Amino acid sequence: MRVLFIDIDTLRPDHLGCYGYHRATSPAIDAIATEAIRFDHCYASDTPCLPSRSALSTMQFGIRNGAINHGGAYADPFNEGAARGFRSDRAMNSLPMQLAKAGYRTASISSFPERHSAYHWCAGFRENLDPSGKGGMENAEEVIPTALEWLDRNGSADTWFLHVHIWDPHTPYRAPETMGNPFASSPLPAWYTEEVRQRHWDWCGPHGAQEVSGHAPSKWVEQFPRQPQEIASMADARRMFDGYDCGVLHADRHVAQLVERLKHLGIWEDTAIVITSDHGEDLGELNSYGDHQFADEITHRLPMIVRWPGLAPRAEAGLHYHLDVWAGIAELAGAESGRGWDGVSCAAALRAGRPSAGREHLVLSNAAWSHQRSARWGDWILIRSYHDGHHGFPDVMLFNLRDDPHQQHDLAPAHPELVDKGLAMIERWRSAALDRSPHGMDPMAASLAEGGPLHCRGQLQTYCERLRATGRAGWAEDLERKHAHRPRA
Repeated sequence: MRVLFIDIDTLRPDHLGCYGYHRATSPAIDAIATEAIRFDHCYASDTPCLPSRSALSTMQFGIRNGAINHGGAYADPFNEGAARGFRSDRAMNSLPMQLAKAGYRTASISSFPERHSAYHWCAGFRENLDPSGKGGMENAEEVIPTALEWLDRNGSADTWFLHVHIWDPHTPYRAPETMGNPFASSPLPAWYTEEVRQRHWDWCGPHGAQEVSGHAPSKWVEQFPRQPQEIASMADARRMFDGYDCGVLHADRHVAQLVERLKHLGIWEDTAIVITSDHGEDLGELNSYGDHQFADEITHRLPMIVRWPGLAPRAEAGLHYHLDVWAGIAELAGAESGRGWDGVSCAAALRAGRPSAGREHLVLSNAAWSHQRSARWGDWILIRSYHDGHHGFPDVMLFNLRDDPHQQHDLAPAHPELVDKGLAMIERWRSAALDRSPHGMDPMAASLAEGGPLHCRGQLQTYCERLRATGRAGWAEDLERKHAHRPRA
């Protein structure tokens, strides 16, 4: 079997045509999806980038592998300690290592390991190729030539697994100016209105409407004309949406090049294609613009498109972690599950052509800009904030995603019984995960004690000064009260 894993960074499914988007952002991906199994409710267990790919590599939740933050002691997997043998147990049971053991030539074309100093990603890949040395700032045209050359050399072999990582939808939005703006006359998503924009303008939070670049405007971002510094008008909002969607389209056009090369080599019919991402991208949801800060629906829900020779195309409605789908892909590919994997394979259902039931509920975690866990079940998501990422959130929020997919209306005060239900799900999951962990330690609790999410450390005082200077003194007082007891690391 040949497997091409197309990893498009920061790609939210509801901005793809095959998931119902009204803009033509993804013709090549949409064409693949017509021949594929499309998972409609697949979620990253951990976000953002480093935690998500660490979970995928180890096939373990972040609470068990330890890599949950973007810095500090918990940006790296747990030290295996005295139990570590001549070879690392974690590395020998990674997803790519299990594929390599099954006879696959494994290769990754990605700058992710260098961008995040996350070299545990490399375990099991026989080749690790950084196409540009730009640490995630490269465009697709700097990545795809390396992938095409690899396919020319190796594509005709019978058994390979190639990971190709495209960054274009990630901020700062930087699709080439030569493509113009294909969406200039296309309406914005209907949920985003002037009322929403104004509410966000009066709110607080890094990457919010008044600070799209972080805790404050950044001169560095000024070099990217598609990337607004603030959302002071609906024209700014359009620039944000159009910038993101141009990045998606730019990535899609390069996916088309990969498809054409597979067809040219005569291996298209016999090659499995997996298209997914590490996380989504809030575009105004919860007053986050162009970032992925929360354990919310938009950040955690992934596109997951699996075109597998011999399997009939269809939509899968069940709740799945990305680890579940990858455990199923490994099984379909003839590889064994690694010891300690958290993913539950859905391969039997896929082979049988019947719906995969998925899980009754999921628990999702984010710990780089905020420290949050959420329970996702039925129509609901409950978000528990242990550190609000300087957004002033209440400790618990509850959203009905059927009626409110963009999380505009917190229903927690009106539904205490659902709040209790969601919190109980999180606590049961946490207890079960720690029971299976040799460390028995929750890295999120330890990270909070260490100083909290990396991107908020040391930022509170200057951010509160900015809030006061921009007419939001009430939010400054609220944040100072809430965070007065926290370490100032």
